[in-house]
Amino acid sequence: MTTWQGWHRFATTDPPAPPQPGNPPRSTDERLAYHSAFVTIRTPAISQLATQVRTLMILGRHQQTTARPSLIVTGPAAAGKTTALLNVGRACHLAHLRKNPAPPGSAHATAPVAYVLVPPGATAKTLITEFARYLGIPVATRMTQTQITDAVCHTYTAAGVQLVLIDEIHRLNPRTTTGAQTADLLKDLTERLPATFVYAGINVTDTPLFSGTRGAQLAGRATLITCGSLPARHGTREPFRDVITDIENALDLHHHTPGTLPRHATYLHQRTAGRIGSLTRLIRQAAITAICDGTERITKTTLDTIRLDHLAEQHNRPTHNR
Repeated sequence: MTTWQGWHRFATTDPPAPPQPGNPPRSTDERLAYHSAFVTIRTPAISQLATQVRTLMILGRHQQTTARPSLIVTGPAAAGKTTALLNVGRACHLAHLRKNPAPPGSAHATAPVAYVLVPPGATAKTLITEFARYLGIPVATRMTQTQITDAVCHTYTAAGVQLVLIDEIHRLNPRTTTGAQTADLLKDLTERLPATFVYAGINVTDTPLFSGTRGAQLAGRATLITCGSLPARHGTREPFRDVITDIENALDLHHHTPGTLPRHATYLHQRTAGRIGSLTRLIRQAAITAICDGTERITKTTLDTIRLDHLAEQHNRPTHNR
């Protein structure tokens, strides 16, 4: 998805759909593929991010003199940050296509959304090269960073990029010389491109991104959205149980009893620490196991047999006092 062709294919391909009443049953292979891809569960963080992005894009639409306001999505690993980012990017892409349909037989000349990953050990030149690669802008070895940046700003503006999604932002360290130059590049891009920038990274507030002069500039322009672990209870609501219910309703199993998974909400919260990524992986693996062994249902016994990601397993590892 870090090229325009790949992103366009992702955004315009219908996402997996849960089984619908009245539709013919899907084959075993189709159901295995479905639980592998699975649906996107709309979490509170996705809803909040969608609202904020829509508002800030309108807010910055006619702003000319300074950088437009931006967003930073932060939180621990496996909390659903990238999923939220991609979901909002796809929604923006599709909304643009609905408002600006391409003439029959022609391809879209505009690219409303750009998705860029910060490469490991990023320098300003390697990062701006990633921006260029997304739209297929030719980059010669002899080109300077300034030349590549000028080409990117010109092409992105001409292509109508309105939303720039930058993932893995925690890889930047403005305390180093290369990191400071890369942070300055991002600041330059936000001032030169008529687009709203949304960054995502692991526990960004604990990194040097918000420290020093450069960090203060970023913090002064960006709204922070925390994509953290879901609490078991929030006032009178039970957001974690609500998400489990949504996941269960999307399963395609022949003999699963509705309500089984929500009854185990306390157990599931303890096992996954409320991380949406760990939760969906656990239930999807259990669903695939249930299809493969023919039981076609998920029980607590099934869940106990599934090994979680290492982060979740570390959380559940008992501590022993000497």
